[in-house]
Amino acid sequence: MPTPAAPAAALPAVPPAPGTLRAGLAHPIALVRWFWAAYMTPGRPGRVTTQTELRWIYTAWLGAFLLKMLGSTWDVSWHFRWLRDDLAPPHLLNSAGTAVVVGLVVFHSYSGYGVDRRALRLMQWGIGTFLVALPIDIINHRINGLDITSWSPSHALLYIGTAIMLAGAIRGWWLYAAPGRVRDLVSLGLWLFFVENVLFPNQHQEYGVLSLAAYLDGRTTAEPQLLDFAASQGQTPTMFMLPVPSWVHPAWMICAGLLSLVVARKVVGLRWTATIVAATYLAYRAVAWLGLVAGDFPPSVLPLVLIVGAVLVDLAVTFRVPGWLAGPVVTGVVYAAAVGQDAAGLLPPWNWWSAVPVAVGFGLLWATVDALARSSWLARWKAADDTAALPA
Repeated sequence: MPTPAAPAAALPAVPPAPGTLRAGLAHPIALVRWFWAAYMTPGRPGRVTTQTELRWIYTAWLGAFLLKMLGSTWDVSWHFRWLRDDLAPPHLLNSAGTAVVVGLVVFHSYSGYGVDRRALRLMQWGIGTFLVALPIDIINHRINGLDITSWSPSHALLYIGTAIMLAGAIRGWWLYAAPGRVRDLVSLGLWLFFVENVLFPNQHQEYGVLSLAAYLDGRTTAEPQLLDFAASQGQTPTMFMLPVPSWVHPAWMICAGLLSLVVARKVVGLRWTATIVAATYLAYRAVAWLGLVAGDFPPSVLPLVLIVGAVLVDLAVTFRVPGWLAGPVVTGVVYAAAVGQDAAGLLPPWNWWSAVPVAVGFGLLWATVDALARSSWLARWKAADDTAALPA
């Protein structure tokens, strides 16, 4: 008689899902065991993911970047008061967000849920760049002391890594989320974090201009050890608090910040995308300003002219004004609005003669975005890369 086949090994039973989020959080170990058994199984990018699962995954992305944004905002103000500290509270808050991002990238990489191959590669390259930049930044501080400027090479790697991983999250969500209000809201949230990351370096000048004014007025917001450090580096207070040329702030806000809003408007497609993102960013900065001042931390000016540019971006895209024309016009109006903000003493130093090269540069960049939007490359990019269609 033939030998009977051995019975197939039974698959491990998946524990029942928590009935509610509150029930899950009340028993975190059981929650982790359920999640691990249910979702931490190997799979390829493009694995079938329900809309509910997508919302949970990308809500976690929003939470991670909220922690990072809160930490980075506090960090700028912190460093205009005290010397650097690796374990400073804002660093820990930012690190908590980074830890969540690392966990999410590991989850996507292992399970294949909620991403196609291109989105996953962007997430992986982004967090890899960010993590490589961390030890470089620490070594830089150990060798050169405090590096207060946002414009250092090691800091630039942090911004670049964050932008790349956010691009992956934006792509993954936009590919697989079902059209509707939730898709639009999460997309706006991800683009808000993208624009905040792009504009982050400009905060150095926005804090520096008020910190320098307070110092010159005899009511400095900096601790003596910070001022002593600046003096030991052979730097004047002006060099220390406003270390970059005066053309940098307007050029970066327009050619990087407003350009990001142009791309967001074209990708999301809502009529007032750029305005909503810019207004939310400024509202966040205003609330953060209140909280920091209440905690006796240095304040900053707000780039209020950003909302002028954002409204014009939305109008230009809506009425199909070509970028080569819209770019210079938007630049001119933003510079004109900045004159009023500067007269009120609420603007970092701007080199007004920079308006011409910035207008030309922004026009060329916007025209490039227009050309890419019409290209076959974009059509290929908008398709999922080696993935299966997901159910609505």
